[in-house]
Amino acid sequence: MSDANVRHGEAVPALEIRQLSFAYGDRRVLDDVSLSVEAGEFVVLLGPNGAGKTTLFSLITRLHDRRQGEIRIGGYDVRRQAVQAHARIGVVFQQPTLDLDLSVAQNLAYHGALHGMGRREAKARALAQLERVGLDDQRRTRVRRLSGGQRRRVEIARGLMHGPRLLLLDEPTVGLDIASRRELVEHAHRLCAEEGVAVLWATHLIDEVRPGDRVVVLHRGKLLADERTEALTARLGVETLGEAFDLLVGDEEAACK
Repeated sequence: MSDANVRHGEAVPALEIRQLSFAYGDRRVLDDVSLSVEAGEFVVLLGPNGAGKTTLFSLITRLHDRRQGEIRIGGYDVRRQAVQAHARIGVVFQQPTLDLDLSVAQNLAYHGALHGMGRREAKARALAQLERVGLDDQRRTRVRRLSGGQRRRVEIARGLMHGPRLLLLDEPTVGLDIASRRELVEHAHRLCAEEGVAVLWATHLIDEVRPGDRVVVLHRGKLLADERTEALTARLGVETLGEAFDLLVGDEEAACK
């Protein structure tokens, strides 16, 4: 393990964000956001549409860059050590990014080439990841012939080909049926438990949160909560996460009036 991945003898978080703020012109989209995700941890970033989730992901991946605060991936600063930082991250964006006219294997091979892999290495890694998501028998299939859930699993396989320690998923179940959504959530949890990958899962759907998940509630660019589901409902004196979410967001709405 390199020095950048160790601090005072302890492993650093897979993702560390400190006092992050961002604005589009005069409109502040993120306001003093701080959070961390440890290796092998599954964290739900929960917020309504427009909360700032996609903007946060864009800053982590440097699609946007003008901001205040600090972002580190595996101990590496995304600005000063961009190559090292982004070698440790995989992303599944809200909008699908696969080439529909290429096969599954061709899509993954292209990703491998972008990360400097030779053909043999890329093929081996692609096959290993497709086996993990149960799609190795579809590797020669054109992507447009796959279901929505299968395409998302291909995107996850692609995002893990280069061995990242952090996986970002931005509303990955949009447009999927209930069974496919459940399958993706379970697969992401397995990645954490079995592979030690840290996952930050952004969603506006409360039913994608499982008991025991750590939930970070984002609304109007502010973090309103960061705790386990049971601790959050107990603290607010409610029975369900939905009630807790409505209470948090409602209090924030009232404070803004």
